[in-house]
Amino acid sequence: MTRFQAGTGSGLTRYLYLDRFRTVVRDRKLSPQALSVLTLLCADPLMWRHGYDIARDTGFKSGTLYPILIRLADRGWLEACWEDEQPAGRPRRHLYRLTSEGLARGGEALAEVPAPAKTAGKPRPIVGQIAPEGT
Repeated sequence: MTRFQAGTGSGLTRYLYLDRFRTVVRDRKLSPQALSVLTLLCADPLMWRHGYDIARDTGFKSGTLYPILIRLADRGWLEACWEDEQPAGRPRRHLYRLTSEGLARGGEALAEVPAPAKTAGKPRPIVGQIAPEGT
């Protein structure tokens, strides 16, 4: 902690705290997008997958996908590593797969997702569509 005076005659003392920032991992609910990534990874938990592969299968753009992968890794649900060798013509890829905790906790999170509600009754007409006679 460093102490300094805030100007002459102000009567205020300000404190400047110099400390390391730590990653704060909150245990909050997973977004539908994160659940989609978990569903994909839980399908074959031992397989290493690269981000492009996950993006292709989920349809997410990198601005959505990579923050999800980072948050899952921060929770300890994913392990990540670089490819061993650099293939000709492209850079090495970052690979991801579920940890044992990620498989257990991810399975629990996916089990809590309610099934889509089924609508009962007759379907509603689309705006601009002529309803059949007798309805």
